[in-house]
Amino acid sequence: MYFNIDPKKNVPLYEQIIHQVKEMCAKGLLKPEEKLPSVRELSSQIVINPNTVSKAYKELERQGVIMTIRGRGTFISEDFHFTHDPRKSEAIKQALKQAVIDSHYVGIEKEQVESWIEEFYQEIGGENRES
Repeated sequence: MYFNIDPKKNVPLYEQIIHQVKEMCAKGLLKPEEKLPSVRELSSQIVINPNTVSKAYKELERQGVIMTIRGRGTFISEDFHFTHDPRKSEAIKQALKQAVIDSHYVGIEKEQVESWIEEFYQEIGGENRES
């Protein structure tokens, strides 16, 4: 398992970890019940403060993506279900709207944006996901 954390990005480090764990799960690179590195192991692998990793793990656990079993470690949840969250949907809709506006002003055609969306769904197996 490889994390690509970039301290130069405008995205906080703990959010980068959250996004990458979710992406790896969506792509099938991380499977239900698969063990994740401990906070200490991951923080030393990607050379960041253990508190940052801990914050990411706590948020992933709150969202139901991972579970921690005392004395055994942290695992991808076996019973995670995709659920529709209207607040998240609205945030995603607004982010997508902003991306469309930005793409318009840099001369990217609608077809290119649609192509990218299709590519991303293919990468994560989004067409085959069960609701």
